[in-house]
Amino acid sequence: MDEAQKLTVWRITGAGQGNAEDMVVSEFALTISFNNQDLVTLLCSPTRLRQLAIGFLHSEGLVKGKEDLKKVVADEKRGLVWVETHDGRDADRGVLLRRVITSGCGSGPFLQGIADLHHEMRVESGLTISPDDVFGLVHQFQDYSDLHRATHGIHSAALCDAGRILVFSDDIGRHNAIDKVVGECLLSEIPTHDRVMVISGRVSSEMLLKVARKGIPVLVSISAPTDLGVKLANDLGITLIGLVRGKRMNVYSGRWRVRSDERRT
Repeated sequence: MDEAQKLTVWRITGAGQGNAEDMVVSEFALTISFNNQDLVTLLCSPTRLRQLAIGFLHSEGLVKGKEDLKKVVADEKRGLVWVETHDGRDADRGVLLRRVITSGCGSGPFLQGIADLHHEMRVESGLTISPDDVFGLVHQFQDYSDLHRATHGIHSAALCDAGRILVFSDDIGRHNAIDKVVGECLLSEIPTHDRVMVISGRVSSEMLLKVARKGIPVLVSISAPTDLGVKLANDLGITLIGLVRGKRMNVYSGRWRVRSDERRT
């Protein structure tokens, strides 16, 4: 299935109106089966489905690492990914209660996850980053996606070091985009500690949860955070940078990781 579809629209401009072609992102329903139990259906973009499934399961705390996985099989035509773990564990009831997750909403039992991570998974990292590093990464990030330029209907996420993008994914859902990056890192055994996550969407509490589970110390967004997102970033020791536009940005938490011009060499 293609990531976007070409449609005929009626376009109105200052110069007139008439038929025109437009690219619209594709929406896809993916069902994840976990240890022979249909777990959840995600509404997503129809790409990197294995990565999305594994990233979602990791974000839910059902898969900790690649070593947990016995088998991962994707059937893109049927919209299914089967995941089996070596221990055959059952899914948490909280996930089962939310069988269909829309592209724009959070996923899983986040309130419980927030409580758990608040006490047990504070991110410890000596990583620092300069404002120029942040501006440079966001500039790369905004130019990275051909699909975004074609449709303007997609979210993106990227794992980076201080100078370049390491893993990048697009999706119609901002949560799915992060899960695809996380899934790729887990399946390919790409380290996430002392890295930076750059995202396109609003930074709410569940986004911090996904980042904290991977021990990522810096989260950067071109959009804004929620108040609970900022509180959680402080509690979890994550540097949260938002509203990065041109040469402006807001540092909402963890300011000590952002090097000032005077300290750069």
